[in-house]
Amino acid sequence: MNPVISGEQLKLFNPHLLKSFCQNRFTFIDLFAGIGGFRIALEKLGGKCLGYSEIDRDAREVYQKNFINYVNSDEIDLGDVKQIHHLPWRIDLIVGGVPCQPWSIAGKSGGFDDPRGRLWFDVIRIVELNQPQGFIFENVKGLTDPRHQKSFSYILESLTNSGYQVQWKVLNSYDFGLPQDRQRVFIVGNKTLDNDRIFFDFPQPLKQKPKLYNAINHISCQEVIKTKFPPEILYGGKNKIPPARGRFQKIDELNDFFIFADIRGGHTTIHSWDLIRTSEREKYICEVLRKNRRSKKYGNKDGNPLSFADLLTLIPDLKLRELEKLVKKNIIHYKERGYEFVNSKISSGINGISKIFMPYADAISTLTATGTKVFVSKIAIPCQTPDEYKRLFIKEVYRKRRFKSLTVKDYAQLQGFPDYFIPHPEERTAKKQFGNAVSVPVVFHLTQSLLLVILQNETNQSRDISSN
Repeated sequence: MNPVISGEQLKLFNPHLLKSFCQNRFTFIDLFAGIGGFRIALEKLGGKCLGYSEIDRDAREVYQKNFINYVNSDEIDLGDVKQIHHLPWRIDLIVGGVPCQPWSIAGKSGGFDDPRGRLWFDVIRIVELNQPQGFIFENVKGLTDPRHQKSFSYILESLTNSGYQVQWKVLNSYDFGLPQDRQRVFIVGNKTLDNDRIFFDFPQPLKQKPKLYNAINHISCQEVIKTKFPPEILYGGKNKIPPARGRFQKIDELNDFFIFADIRGGHTTIHSWDLIRTSEREKYICEVLRKNRRSKKYGNKDGNPLSFADLLTLIPDLKLRELEKLVKKNIIHYKERGYEFVNSKISSGINGISKIFMPYADAISTLTATGTKVFVSKIAIPCQTPDEYKRLFIKEVYRKRRFKSLTVKDYAQLQGFPDYFIPHPEERTAKKQFGNAVSVPVVFHLTQSLLLVILQNETNQSRDISSN
């Protein structure tokens, strides 16, 4: 198999533009450099790195192994961004993936109260002191959420007041050729000039339609013709379509993934009672508990244990021994004042599995630094009726273990890193670093658009100066 995202560094890009940019070599500073996602894209566009900043030891080792030639390199390890002030060069671009944990749910959304959140103050200070021609900063989509509106506005206003036209947009890696549903906010600035200027515009999505099998090895490349279903079959009625379906979930098609969760419903949800030998009566009891555990009449939590007395009001002929059998099967347990599922967290999944994606899926869920319990099926399953789809998946994929975890190579491909990139030798660390990285093709196209503006504005400014 020859994945689309492989081979020479990023061969899907316009060679004529690359030649133009190489002739107009630009300089850049790589802040919060990580393992070099920004740098790969910028060097492909002809950029020369003058200095980099990364304080994580493991990430710095990978960065230096891939990019730094200690014999010929004249670039500087800038160290901690808090110690960076005036730089001794003319800088065209400053780029960086500013630490995202303070703005994400996983990082407890501490914002500026988190020391990592306050690193934005250093970013603003460095831009203001050194006045590059432009900048690109990346962060999690959570930075744009209403709860962070005041902080986000402060960042944008401060960068604007430093002398820049500033714009921001949430971009998805899928739109730039990667089969990953990864949304990140990019803040882009170019210097405000007194003369006529071209304004920056974000790049448009590519016309590619990637699939998981384009980026992941050793899985089926078979396409599946999807049957269209009315909402009565998929959801039980037109008014029962879940409102929170994602971009890659069609309302009239079966999902391209199966989620393992006892506390959720849906035509591609796998419950523990689907995997353990259970009677129809036991399945019914589990479904009653699942459908009622979020009811406010049983408590104010997002999921509440139900007592035996509570369940009796829902199943009048229920026997205590029936619940005890489900406890022995490790499907439910007694917690606080009642019964709750053992597998009561979606993030934990069931038996170490959160989701299994079909190989023909458009995109896998976002890779993260904290790891994932997401797998990919090695084979395709025909999209027949919902019941048959689920039955075949359990029989042919789950029971026969015909699915695979993501390898370090898969992580690299899903982030658009080139084949020659040397990852960290320890698997867990390498996956964490790729999960933290920027998607290379997104940065490439974004920088390409910004450079067009900067180069043209510089040309216009030189023309105005000469005419005076």
